[in-house]
Amino acid sequence: MNLQARLETLKDRHANLEERIASEDRRPAPDSETMGHLKREKLRLKEEMVRLSTQSDHQHH
Repeated sequence: MNLQARLETLKDRHANLEERIASEDRRPAPDSETMGHLKREKLRLKEEMVRLSTQSDHQHH
């Protein structure tokens, strides 16, 4: 998988996690453990996207 395709996959997963977090947050009693897990995963994806974007920028210069 090339770098751009990997970034697109990560963006899709990141957006899906945002939806899951919003959905969990709308529940009458959001599960804090689930929310923590989802938010940590979302942050991990965001960090990987930034890392890959930086790597991509370096390859094009």
